[in-house]
Amino acid sequence: MSFSQIVSELQKELRSNNPQIRFLLKKNPGLAFTTINEISTNIGSKYNVRISLNFPEKGKIEDYESYGTENLGFVFQRNSRNFTIPRESIKSKASEIFNSVQIQDAYMYEGKEGVRVIHDSFRIDVLPASLHVWGKINEEIRNFCNWLLENCYEVRPAAGALSETNS
Repeated sequence: MSFSQIVSELQKELRSNNPQIRFLLKKNPGLAFTTINEISTNIGSKYNVRISLNFPEKGKIEDYESYGTENLGFVFQRNSRNFTIPRESIKSKASEIFNSVQIQDAYMYEGKEGVRVIHDSFRIDVLPASLHVWGKINEEIRNFCNWLLENCYEVRPAAGALSETNS
């Protein structure tokens, strides 16, 4: 299962719930946040992934058109400390896909490892147990995350999962 497919399904489901979310944003932003992340959790559960939408700036939750297009977190296996592939392979792939980025080791303590890709307009934190995209998802980010889900995280649909959302 690719990052693109999961994110597309997430965006579709969020759009179909847009009227309810907009109503909740006016009445109770906390409940809107909960609803948004319940939707992302339901989509993620089909692929044994916990997906969260993050709103790092004040008022960002009001930008409902951007839901699922930026600031996403994917949690895979909570206890993983090391990548299933060499960390250098991840760094090499990032270097191949992106122009003008800094690629650095990150979270390298207590036997853990990670990679951070930094650009002026985005940041990607790649950890053995999770993937976090901070910023707007563009084609390069999509390609890198597709590669990661296939080669590093080996995401597969959950047993009995349907390929289409039940909405």
